[in-house]
Amino acid sequence: MADIHSDDLKTTPLHALHIELGGKMVPFAGYDMPVQYPLGVLGEHLHTRAKAGLFDVSHMGQAFLIGPDHDTTAGALEALVPGDMRGLGLGQQRYTVLLTDEGGIIDDLMVTRSTSEDDDGRLMLVVNAARKDVDYAHIKSRLPDGVRLETRDDRALLALQGPMAADVLARHCPQAAGLSFMEAASGTFDGIDLHLSRSGYTGEDGYEISVAADKVEDVARALLAHEEVEPIGLGARDSLRLEAGLCLYGSDIDETTSPVEAAIAWVIPKHRREAGDFPGAERILKELADGPARKRVGILPEGKAPARAHTEIHAGGTVVGEITSGGFGPTADGPVAMGYVAAGHAKPGTDLDLMVRGKPRPAKVAKMPFAPHRYAK
Repeated sequence: MADIHSDDLKTTPLHALHIELGGKMVPFAGYDMPVQYPLGVLGEHLHTRAKAGLFDVSHMGQAFLIGPDHDTTAGALEALVPGDMRGLGLGQQRYTVLLTDEGGIIDDLMVTRSTSEDDDGRLMLVVNAARKDVDYAHIKSRLPDGVRLETRDDRALLALQGPMAADVLARHCPQAAGLSFMEAASGTFDGIDLHLSRSGYTGEDGYEISVAADKVEDVARALLAHEEVEPIGLGARDSLRLEAGLCLYGSDIDETTSPVEAAIAWVIPKHRREAGDFPGAERILKELADGPARKRVGILPEGKAPARAHTEIHAGGTVVGEITSGGFGPTADGPVAMGYVAAGHAKPGTDLDLMVRGKPRPAKVAKMPFAPHRYAK
């Protein structure tokens, strides 16, 4: 987290509410954000897994890619990402990655097609806060005539996550219950217009709710009024996504990392692989055919002490990789981590040593996720 004076930080529309709720504020991606509330990171993590947690993710970027029809808009986006955008159905959402010409990951993002045929030709993009400016500039510089990017700084974004999220949200927004994982719809929340998708980044069932910035506090307070719901800060958001085996941009993926190395090659469907018509295809197709030199893997350290990011990974006395995310997994009830290792050491069960304060600590390569995904299929 950047060391930025608070006067230089941006705030989300819920900043005053975070202070009111006792949030401990820290700099994150240029914003003053709550890292935890009085319940604490452990309590917030376990509450989300058991009931429902409310996250302010309004720092993330929301934008629309707009063209004359779906095929044109989706085609413009397919020139930048390796996913199937033309094949998105009405009200469908897809995870994908923006790629450099060398096959590195500029950002990971969510793309949603509207449920309305009258609104077709528009794709909603949600990008990472720290990459907004980079992403928007990259996209705008490569759009064909007739397609434009419209950024929406007037929108806020909430995530309601956990096994009770659907029941709580349906009390206010009847459209919520009918959605399956990675489906989206327009709806109303006690008369407030919003856009919601059944998605999130915790491994739990839940929703992401896009709403006008001047209405988000009304929605947040209504949700927090339910005993099942607690506010959740960045600390538990990080431990939840780590247990779920999900990448954090800037830690687990960046412009040096390919989707194949990052173990997210599933974002590239068969017909895009066959066409090879996406940025960095030469490198990525070669890695798909021959295997990458390194792979992102799950790692389980022995004992109770967590291994943090940038910890060296050794095997047989030789450096074979580095931890990119690590910490204590409350649901897993022990330390969990992920990182990159040389491909010959990536098989689950492989013995490793983690160099913590100059001393080797035993660990094993492990399958991810560390806590089971519980999405609403």
